[in-house]
This record gives sequence, C-alpha cells and structure tokens, in this order.
Amino acid sequence: METPKRRRSATRARLLEGALEVFAERGFHGASVEDICERAGFTRGAFYSNFGSKDELVLALFQATTDRLLEQIGALLPDLANQPGSLLDAVLGLLDDAAPDQRQWHLISTEFTLHALRNADAAKALIEQRAMFREQLTRLVEEITAASNLRLSVPPEQFVRLVMALHEGARSQYLLEPAKVPAGSLEHTFLPMILETISS
Repeated sequence: METPKRRRSATRARLLEGALEVFAERGFHGASVEDICERAGFTRGAFYSNFGSKDELVLALFQATTDRLLEQIGALLPDLANQPGSLLDAVLGLLDDAAPDQRQWHLISTEFTLHALRNADAAKALIEQRAMFREQLTRLVEEITAASNLRLSVPPEQFVRLVMALHEGARSQYLLEPAKVPAGSLEHTFLPMILETISS
C-alpha cells in the first residue's frame, strides 16, 4: 500500500519532470503553474502543496542535480586511492551526468540565472544552490589531487569555478553549432593546458 509520504514524493517528482519539459519549451516566464500542472497531470492544489512558487520549483531542480552529483561522488571516492584516474575526466564527466538532458538543463539554468540577476531573492537562493554544487566538486578535486600526489597552485574551489565556467560556455556553443563545436571538444582541448600550468 502506498504511504502518504511516498505518494507526496511521487507527486513532487512528476511535477519536477513536467516543469523541466515545460520550462525548456516555453521558458521560465512563459510557463504558467497551470501549464506545469497540466503536463504533470495534477491540479494547482498539488503544485502549491509541494512548492510555494515557480522559483522554488526551479531551485528544487537545481537541488536534484546537486543530489545526483553527491550520489555519484559518493560512489566514486572509494576507488580514488587505488585508481585516481584523470582529474579533468572525472570532473567533466560529473558535470555532464548531473544534467541528463543537456539542452533542457542549459535552457532552464541560463534563463533562471538571468532571472536571478534581476531578482535579489532568486539570486540569493541560486548562489546558495551553486555553492553546494561547487562544494561537492571541490571535494572530489581535493580527493583526486591527494590520491594522485597532484599539487595545484590555486585553491581547488577556484579551479572548479574555472572548469564550470568553461563547461557552461562551451555547452552554449555546442548547442548552437554542434557541427563546429562537438560536445566536450573545447573543455578537453584547453583544460589540460590550463591544468598543466597550475599543477606540479
């Protein structure tokens, strides 16, 4: 028998899934609560029993990517001592895996970032979410550098910020011009050069 807690969790998951699709199709401001509910198959009451606003729902999507990242890092860390592998491959792989649909996620994250630049409350919440995401990647970088005796001349968090910035910018170019900028090509071309200059 399905418990109320499981039913609520399933409702929330379906609303998030529906919102991901609707936001990608119509944009953050173009999508209404009714659009999201219709896509998910629920009423406005179901929406507002789980989320206070569209902002809160988008932040829940960001949190879901952070949670996936945390799970992946947790599974990866035990093997680092014996097989440290490539720092860049590990970080870039996790950035890709954290967002199952690159185009959908890029549209949503870019538009909500623009919204946050105009809205102080959204900015504060987004900064907190991105900080949690960076903290997990920084933890991974610290573990890999320690396991492989690699020393960075910059703080690991700054290295993570650089990787994320290049990855996000490269993703824009790949989505616009996939024939000229294959996925991952810019990151894998230039990040090794950068890493070589800041490591010993």
